[in-house]
Amino acid sequence: MLRRALCAVLVAAPVVLAAQNSGPDWPQFRGPNRDGAVASFAEPKAWPERLTQRWKVEVGEGHATPVLVGGRIYTFTRQGVNEVMQALDAATGKAVWQTRYAAPITVNPAAQAHGPGPKATPTFANGHLYTLGMGGIVSAFDAASGKQLWQKPAGKTLPLYGTSASPLVDRGLVIVHVGGHDQGALTAFDANTGEVKWSWTGDGPSYASPLAADVDGVHQIITLTQDNVIGVSTEGRLLWRRPFKTEYTQNIVTPLVLGNTVIIAGYQEPTAAFRLVKKGDQWTTENAWQNDGVSLYMSNAVMIGDTLFGLSHRNRGQYFLLDMKNGKTLWTGMPRQGENAAIVHAGALVFALEDDAELVVGRVNASAFQELKRYTVANSATWAQPVISGNRVFVKDVSSLAMWALN
Repeated sequence: MLRRALCAVLVAAPVVLAAQNSGPDWPQFRGPNRDGAVASFAEPKAWPERLTQRWKVEVGEGHATPVLVGGRIYTFTRQGVNEVMQALDAATGKAVWQTRYAAPITVNPAAQAHGPGPKATPTFANGHLYTLGMGGIVSAFDAASGKQLWQKPAGKTLPLYGTSASPLVDRGLVIVHVGGHDQGALTAFDANTGEVKWSWTGDGPSYASPLAADVDGVHQIITLTQDNVIGVSTEGRLLWRRPFKTEYTQNIVTPLVLGNTVIIAGYQEPTAAFRLVKKGDQWTTENAWQNDGVSLYMSNAVMIGDTLFGLSHRNRGQYFLLDMKNGKTLWTGMPRQGENAAIVHAGALVFALEDDAELVVGRVNASAFQELKRYTVANSATWAQPVISGNRVFVKDVSSLAMWALN
């Protein structure tokens, strides 16, 4: 009887552990909906004094966020002259497969501190992985085996600081801006074959990632370009265009869409919102609000209820909360918080991974950001978003990937 009971405990233990560790997938840039939101999260009754590192693996350079699907976590990195797509067991960090291809790159001296990339996060869809390399190579891989399915070579030109826009997979298309500022095209590739289905050449690329949205019953691709924010139909037809250009042509922050309202921000520019208005087949844009006191550089903000939370680059890094109905500042936090914060939220709970490897956990309300805990999660800079799933936190630093547990 004792032996039978002991066997039952031993069999049950891995099941319980798996249940504690399991959580939602993180299949693309900024999560399932490209908005930095965790689908579900059970907050611990008491936050631990420190996180427990379950494993840490050297995977290569780069600031691309890992993607998590099922029991595997996928990373896109650089090892020497190669860009490397690899799969690891999410529970143990053990390698499952690794595929590499030659991708030499010369980094602009102004961007040396951020390294040779890659910076664009892979996208998982229908059993495949899609990547945009630092030098502009677009690739597709089988997620089960790592086999390269198709690849498109880099164009003749590149954005000044390389690429960072993460591919969007939408309705069987892989949509990404390829090429450089003078010869760029927002391009839709067939997800299975890599065949070009359409391209829009009206402006050069930005560093922001495209997203898909339904506005007034029309499905469209919304993205920043070099000098504009645009909406394009799923057939590649320009629906609307609104001028938007930041200093040094660094359009970096991915827009947010709420109903028919688009929120944009950029370096030394106000955070602003405009409405999309459809009259017949014609689209126009109307100013909604503008906040001159809050400006975003590389940090993407998140929507929490009717508010917008983020890290302004003003005052050397300052958390803020805006009312999205009118754009008014509800509060700003203490200055000098950091150059960048990769923000993930679950309801009013926020995880902000600052670039100095500090993971800040806090709660956002109408009057303040209540910091709950602060954890050191790496020994080098952290620019990629943390992946939060169940009680696990996956952190990519300059060259390694680690899994931390909240228990």
